[in-house]
Amino acid sequence: MKWNPKSLALFLLLAASARAAGQEEQAAEKPLDLMQIFDDGGIMMYPLAALSVAAVVMILLFMLTIRRNAVVSDRFMNNAEAMIRKRDFLGLIGYCHRQNECMARIAQKSLEFMTKNSSATFSDVREVAESEGSRQVGMLSSRITYLADIGSVAPMVGLLGTVLGMIKSFLNISTGGFEGARQMQLASGVSEALITTAAGLMVGIPALVFYSIFRGRVQKYIAELEAASTHFMATLHSQIQRQTPAPAPYPSPSRRHQEDYGMPVPSPLGDDRPDLHGI
Repeated sequence: MKWNPKSLALFLLLAASARAAGQEEQAAEKPLDLMQIFDDGGIMMYPLAALSVAAVVMILLFMLTIRRNAVVSDRFMNNAEAMIRKRDFLGLIGYCHRQNECMARIAQKSLEFMTKNSSATFSDVREVAESEGSRQVGMLSSRITYLADIGSVAPMVGLLGTVLGMIKSFLNISTGGFEGARQMQLASGVSEALITTAAGLMVGIPALVFYSIFRGRVQKYIAELEAASTHFMATLHSQIQRQTPAPAPYPSPSRRHQEDYGMPVPSPLGDDRPDLHGI
């Protein structure tokens, strides 16, 4: 078979095209190297990696700690109500010490204040319970805000990496020796910019999504905690009111004189002071 110059040139062109297509297919089939992508992202990939690790740890921790039994459980409320009806306040304080619940902390603070201050009114006990309840609610709400902070900071870190990558690209263009080198250096800087942007969004978006989930869960549990605290204080107040009053001491001469003449005798403790003689 004779080859003329035109046929030979066409054959070589087709062979070169087939070889280039084969190389492109091999490059496309080659898996992505995550470590190479991490290195190409530049220095800002290190803080993004730290933020991603912190976000994962927080998400796993909140899944374990932000749940209903960690805030208020039916078992604790039933046991607390039974011990209140038995007027076993000291036993209930010890039981609260052994429980790791927000409601247990509220009951513990309230009962400790009531048993240590026998002259305190029930309004004072209610204020102590409300203060501890506000503290527990603040702890639940502030805990998940760190996840929202990560969701806000990570895209900003990625944007900083984008800016640094573009600056690097333009500096390489301005100092390039020839056109091909300039194009290659421009591609390197642009890839660094895009990698950091993508990494920042990959960290920030899941963090904000899980923050929204945990925020709704916290709001639900806070409402249940308020309802349980109200029920606890109402049960405690009803049992205090049902306590048998302690026998009155022997009246003084002036008191006997008032009783003999039918004069009203004021109570030294007032009407709203809890009777703690049964504690």
